[in-house]
Amino acid sequence: MKKWLIIVLVVLGASTLFYLLLVTGAIRFNYPNKIEYPVRGLDISHHQKEVDWNLLEKEDITFIFMKATEGGDHVDTKFNEYWDEARQRNYYVGAYHFFRFCKTGWEQAENFIKNVPNDTMTLPPVIDLEFGGACKKEVDGYDLQGEIQSFLDRIENHFGKRPIIYSTPEFYKDHLSGRFSEYPIWMRGIISKPDLPDNRDWTFWQYANKGKLKAIEGFVDLNVFNGNKKALEKLIQ
Repeated sequence: MKKWLIIVLVVLGASTLFYLLLVTGAIRFNYPNKIEYPVRGLDISHHQKEVDWNLLEKEDITFIFMKATEGGDHVDTKFNEYWDEARQRNYYVGAYHFFRFCKTGWEQAENFIKNVPNDTMTLPPVIDLEFGGACKKEVDGYDLQGEIQSFLDRIENHFGKRPIIYSTPEFYKDHLSGRFSEYPIWMRGIISKPDLPDNRDWTFWQYANKGKLKAIEGFVDLNVFNGNKKALEKLIQ
């Protein structure tokens, strides 16, 4: 066998192995330093199915965000179960809403308010802003900035806490950069640490979307907080 062919086969084999390890969650791109980022957490939804909460208590987890609602009328089927379990086990908890471009901000805020307890001892509500999903309406022709602001205002007025904005790098660059600067930012960054185009500091970082924990059957999103536990607690006050 020619030398060049051997090299090609080795490279292809190594690439295939790396890809398989990546998609199965055996390895990931980010491993945030625990000294720099000691406060760790999860975000979960019905996609995680059953959670072994007894096993989860053995993990280094401080906070849990859980999907509550989506659009104008959808409620996550696992929200109430997850919320009750996490509260009983003294995690710092928060709820998030997946925003849709085919409903008004007010309608979506009312859906969230209707289904999420107004508990003062929880993390601020979260609006999840990203491309994709079941809603087919394009952003063009939709007053995106106005509807986002409408949602944020209604939620803050009801819960008495400034909401957190979750976003992906693509959505942030196109629609959030330089805007909504008074709101905490939670960024997805599964390739590297967030580096926002407007040099804004981030509050939470979702560093992996294929995390593996013994307590959860499938993949789970892994996150860190940009600060210590006392700083996290200030978000609750």
